[in-house]
Amino acid sequence: MTIACKIIAVPALAAFAAACSAAFAAAASAPAMPSGGIQSATAAVRPGSLPLAWNTGGPKCMEMPEWQIHEYNPDLYILRQSGCTDFEKPFIYLLFGRERALLLDTGSRHGNIAPALQLTVHRWLLRNRRGSIPLVAVHTHSHSDHTAGDLELQALKDDAMPITVIAPTVEATKQFYGMVKWPEDAGAVDLGGRVIDVLAIPGHDTVGVALYDRQTAILFTGDNVYPGRLYIRDMPAYETSNQRMIRFTEGKPVAHILGNHIEQTRTPFLDYPVGTIYQPDEHELALSRGVLFEVQAGLAALKGSLKRVAYRDFTLWPTGPAFRETEEGEAIFKRTQQQQLDHMWDQTRP
Repeated sequence: MTIACKIIAVPALAAFAAACSAAFAAAASAPAMPSGGIQSATAAVRPGSLPLAWNTGGPKCMEMPEWQIHEYNPDLYILRQSGCTDFEKPFIYLLFGRERALLLDTGSRHGNIAPALQLTVHRWLLRNRRGSIPLVAVHTHSHSDHTAGDLELQALKDDAMPITVIAPTVEATKQFYGMVKWPEDAGAVDLGGRVIDVLAIPGHDTVGVALYDRQTAILFTGDNVYPGRLYIRDMPAYETSNQRMIRFTEGKPVAHILGNHIEQTRTPFLDYPVGTIYQPDEHELALSRGVLFEVQAGLAALKGSLKRVAYRDFTLWPTGPAFRETEEGEAIFKRTQQQQLDHMWDQTRP
């Protein structure tokens, strides 16, 4: 039996909106705290900046670097792979501590990550008047568009940045972060004066993890939460993982939620088709903690039903046998890819 894929666009749920309104009203009516009390919750959070727009895959691929390198602050860098190399256009994150650096993911196909990574690390070393720093490459999950650069980095011989690559498996992940029981136990890694907390978040992928940087108060959510299509392969596990992130962040500052992709446009409820390499009007990368509650409300509203539901900043996108790729879907992908590739040297021309 064939089950048709149904995508429904809905506004934020009324209950969610009411809860948010009540929370804001309560905050507004609360008595003012002394200035020291207000600052104490966030005084230790190190700020940074995000660009107004990211490079994607154009308008002219001849002019586009393989990776865009953005300095969030002097010890956190965001690298975005160009759509001219692969339509997935993933983000990877490079965090520095006193004793070692941590790289979240290694990019997608044809990424050629080594030169951009070396450039960034060597410049950090120069700025900090250091000769070397060990680097550990970990993964938010095991899918190929985030692990394709593993072999390239394993083959890289650079005494200034000796690299260890942690395999994207449950056992290797548990061991590295000190997680005894998967997925219930949290873990952590200390980069030297910079502790990164780690939560297991299966549901999109069995080996999914979220990482919370105490220094910047950023929650890195991999492919579980980002502005785009949230592919859900195991609905119960995904829902439990989202609840785990909500519980973990309760009472903690959250500056941003940063995922691995942007697929959404700036127009609410509208995403770019799969296969798009040039996204001149894409959604901003950062989301707020509130999106976790909106995702949770959306999952609760589904009540286990197999529907794809579009929200303002993301789409819940269950996958599996009931959503086998249709001929129409494959045709859209092929048509999108062909049109984009035909114009990759100048997307401004018809």
